Amino acid sequence: MATIRRASHAGSWYTDNSTKLAEELEGWLSASGLPKSSDVRGVIAPHAGYSYSGPAAAYAFANIDPANISRVFLLGPSHHYYTPKCALSGATVYKTPIGDLHIDLEVIEELKATGKFEMMDLRVDEAEHSMEMHLPYLAKVFQGYPVKIVPILVGAVSAENESMYGRLLAKYLDDPSNFFSVSSDFCHWGSRFNYMHYEKKHGPIYKSIEALDKTGMDIIETGDPEAFKKYLLETDNTICGRHPISVFLHMLKNCSTKATIRFLRYEQSSRCKSTRDSSVSYASAAAKADA
Repeated sequence: MATIRRASHAGSWYTDNSTKLAEELEGWLSASGLPKSSDVRGVIAPHAGYSYSGPAAAYAFANIDPANISRVFLLGPSHHYYTPKCALSGATVYKTPIGDLHIDLEVIEELKATGKFEMMDLRVDEAEHSMEMHLPYLAKVFQGYPVKIVPILVGAVSAENESMYGRLLAKYLDDPSNFFSVSSDFCHWGSRFNYMHYEKKHGPIYKSIEALDKTGMDIIETGDPEAFKKYLLETDNTICGRHPISVFLHMLKNCSTKATIRFLRYEQSSRCKSTRDSSVSYASAAAKADA
């Protein structure tokens, strides 16, 4: 019996017109000018409405060579539902306007059997946008290829548990037929986000935000989860996918595949010049297996 997760944000966060959506995604992917690479084992990509972060996200998804990938793990933060754990989807199918993505029920059962995950109900699943915003891109890139997905909602997990989940998932990263799609936006700046960190030495506010984000991106590129944790504690940067990113860094640290993360694109939704302004940053990265 199929349990279907609707494309609950289609028609608001992105178009629900399948032709238009396919054209938009195609346009952004080709505009990135990036070649597909079979060495890319995972990406970090934003999850805002496509009018904001669609073009930036293409710099992550354009790297994917679908030929030898049979499974995509999705790691997304939880925006509305509190859990100190990671949660698995109870759905069997995730719908998108350009094609459905089937859940790998075998892997879900395998993860469930560890006793470390909870199951999220369909209401929680459909309310969350962090993984849904990756789905149309995945449906587009994997069109005509038999791929299954493993959605994992990453809750407010402790540093200790980030490490535990990283160790637990590391073996999946060692299998080159698996791919990881990590969902995160970067700095949310402004009074509405309760975050207004500003270092005048960088010039205008938007330059200070960029310097703050770039420092975090540089640390993520080192692959060191402890250094990333320290950066977050020191700056409090409002990176909403901090937990999924941390879990991914712990996976890279614990698997035998050596991979390097490189950021390929950075954008801001608007340029903050005064304290009345606000913006969200979007950054896209690819994790490539070292030759």
